[in-house]
Amino acid sequence: MDTLIPRHKTILDQARIDGRVDVDSLAEMFGVTPQTIRKDLNYLCEIEALERIHGGAIYPSGVSNYAYEARRRHAADQKQAIGQATAALIPDNASLIINIGTTTEQVSQALTRHDGLMVITNNLNVANIFHSSSNAEVVIAGGVLRKEDGGLVGEATADFIRQFKVDFAIIGASAIDPDGTLLDYDVREVRVAQAILQSARKTILVSDSMKFERTAPVRIGHLSQVDYFVTDSLPDDEVVSLCQDAKSEIIVAKPL
Repeated sequence: MDTLIPRHKTILDQARIDGRVDVDSLAEMFGVTPQTIRKDLNYLCEIEALERIHGGAIYPSGVSNYAYEARRRHAADQKQAIGQATAALIPDNASLIINIGTTTEQVSQALTRHDGLMVITNNLNVANIFHSSSNAEVVIAGGVLRKEDGGLVGEATADFIRQFKVDFAIIGASAIDPDGTLLDYDVREVRVAQAILQSARKTILVSDSMKFERTAPVRIGHLSQVDYFVTDSLPDDEVVSLCQDAKSEIIVAKPL
């Protein structure tokens, strides 16, 4: 990539930091037209430096996730709305398992107003949210600490989760294929997510719509295994039909 012009290098640096870039913001940053930025992004995608999505591009994500802080900042308003809509599905005095993810952390924040919850989690950020903001009983799974995002993963974590049968599981995914397959990057995390799916009476998938524009190598499960799918925009007709056939309810949460 030594032949890239300075603007291309800056675009790549921005995508590497934030996980994604959008046409309008880049046009304003560089003082050029959106058409110029689209040409830049198309070229960077042709050389496989970026992956094109509607309105912009994302940093390649086929085998590794982008940085936790970038994920936390991405679609923050949408994730907050998803968190609030998900919390509305949970009654007081319920038992929950909450998985790793920046969206599940927003769900946790919204749940701090509930009473009498029992929360099992393999996410230290979720544990800290409930510890500082609610009277919920919090049970933290053991396992290998993934320092970049505070997640606990591995077979020990999965074995711990299998001890429980809770009212609700709240899980995320790093990518969702058009056929409804839920995907992630870390096989250790996926084994925990699969244990979570088996340990709950009702499962809630929380995911912003960008997950349909990404890919990841490890299969978690399928949309048909979830009872509720809470997202920020209505998926395409194929996914909607798939959820209807499986009696998985789609809830679209709009930012306030």
